[in-house]
Amino acid sequence: MAGDTPDTKGQPGLAAAALFGLCPQCGAKGLFAGATKFAPKCGTCGLDYSRFNVGDGPAAFLTLIIGAITVGLAFWVEVKFAPPLWLHAVLWIPFVVGATLWGLRVSKAALLGAEFRRHAGEAGGSDLRGD
Repeated sequence: MAGDTPDTKGQPGLAAAALFGLCPQCGAKGLFAGATKFAPKCGTCGLDYSRFNVGDGPAAFLTLIIGAITVGLAFWVEVKFAPPLWLHAVLWIPFVVGATLWGLRVSKAALLGAEFRRHAGEAGGSDLRGD
């Protein structure tokens, strides 16, 4: 690939790794062991995913973004088509569940990939100023 450095040669791009759940080190599939839960480690290269701290940051942003999109679309559908209330439930409940699960997978994978590329880690007691 053009622009490969010795540190990134053979690694997937951040977008590809996030969209397809690829290991940020070797590019193998299998980043997730469940719907949104990371596997303990990569089955191909052995990268330990538990050392990365993705946390719950993506969930807060997804709540706001998906909520705003859903409300906007629901208002538009109501004004344009005036469907019965049960049809709103049939439309928006699966949409919210699907968008949230997909968004969590992509955002968590993107954050893990970014942490891997930047060699980020949790701060320890010896990292504090004044020690």
